[in-house]
Amino acid sequence: MLHDLTALEQGDAVRRREVSPLELVEHYADRADTVGAFITTTHEQARDHARRLAEEGRPTDAGPLWGVPTGIKDLHPTAGVRTTFGSAAYDDFVPEESDDLVLTVEAAGLPSLGKTSTPEFGSPCYTEPDVAPPAVTPWDTTRTAGGSSGGAAAAVAAGLLPVAPGSDGGGSIRIPASCCGLVGLKPSRGRISGAPRYGDPVGLATAGTLARSVRDAAALLDVLAGRRVGDPFWAPESSGTFLDACDREPGRLRVARFLTPVIADVDVHPSSVTAWDDASRLLEDLGHDVEDVPVPIPREAVADFETCWAVLTALSPAPPGREDRLRPLTRWLSGLGHAVSGPEFGLAIGRLRQHAAAALTALAPYDVVLTPTLASPPVEVGALRDDADPASDFAAQKAFTPWTSAWNVTGMPAVSLPLHWTGDGLPVGVMLAARPAEEELLLSLAAQVEAAAPWVDRRPPGW
Repeated sequence: MLHDLTALEQGDAVRRREVSPLELVEHYADRADTVGAFITTTHEQARDHARRLAEEGRPTDAGPLWGVPTGIKDLHPTAGVRTTFGSAAYDDFVPEESDDLVLTVEAAGLPSLGKTSTPEFGSPCYTEPDVAPPAVTPWDTTRTAGGSSGGAAAAVAAGLLPVAPGSDGGGSIRIPASCCGLVGLKPSRGRISGAPRYGDPVGLATAGTLARSVRDAAALLDVLAGRRVGDPFWAPESSGTFLDACDREPGRLRVARFLTPVIADVDVHPSSVTAWDDASRLLEDLGHDVEDVPVPIPREAVADFETCWAVLTALSPAPPGREDRLRPLTRWLSGLGHAVSGPEFGLAIGRLRQHAAAALTALAPYDVVLTPTLASPPVEVGALRDDADPASDFAAQKAFTPWTSAWNVTGMPAVSLPLHWTGDGLPVGVMLAARPAEEELLLSLAAQVEAAAPWVDRRPPGW
């Protein structure tokens, strides 16, 4: 079946004219969404795009994913397509213009089959929007796909899309990657432009990639990466393509590792500890030096992160007269954000910068850092959500994701790799992070790990 092929294999089949972009679109459009992957489907628009690709012909500078279908997270405005931001307050909103990521994906020749599901404004680490069914992991459809890129992860893991972009402000790519048994790559701050909205003045959030293989994730990063005039942050140009980096040996690396949760006191599930330990041994077997290090970010940073998170939530208001459609968690966080004064917000950003600088200094002698991705395997749908007590909801999210936001604070690239499964078949990811702007090294190591412990042939029930 076509969906058995990786995204790069599908792109190669298109290049060799063994399959057309339209045939790929039709194949995926015929597959049933049983995992809550999409809020809005755009099959007709995808067919039209695929036909245009055939009429115009393959450009001489086409990338290896030209003609391969994808989806767009429902946080990205898409011209003429309902864009809800995961919120009932925007359930009928149709933008007139697309943002830069959407235009970039279209220009690269990737037809979009729809808007992948996200929670309200991308805030929670689970994907249970009021405008669509919850996104679930295909490994056990009673359990969450994670969030906030849960729809994108569910789609790729269930074979509904070959590869998909996501976004990540505190782990929102890596969390669903771990829940769904995927590669989830959050690139460095400034690697992918946030034009034209630049909605995150703190610099926590970035777009990134979800895929079944490291090489597929790297190829999509090649599509998305690039700076725009006016970007407030940018990463240095890479030495070549990120896909090419996957074919380079990383050399002998110094790997720092720690297990202590960064943002919450929580008992780490044995499967997360086992995954982390097994990954450590695998890295040592590959010739790398693995060393235990103290947690590089102090617990005092959590309050500053939460201040910034609350203000960022407050920057996403409902349309006038629709405030009552917002979720209790959003209203609670927005209330906290509105209570923060301008100077308090500025001081919190400054302290986060200081914490980031101290962490980067402490980790500078090491090439990469290893932690678990999550504190447990994917939990049941509804286990984290608590509309009656938003503060408890937020605390449960922190306990589930006690490491991921550290690398949003530092701006380091980080990837979750599906290296472990529980005895009852649930995926458990491990996370590797590299120095800022060193995605090539991170991808080189991730590809080496994948070659040593391959996972791409693991397929969930119903594949």
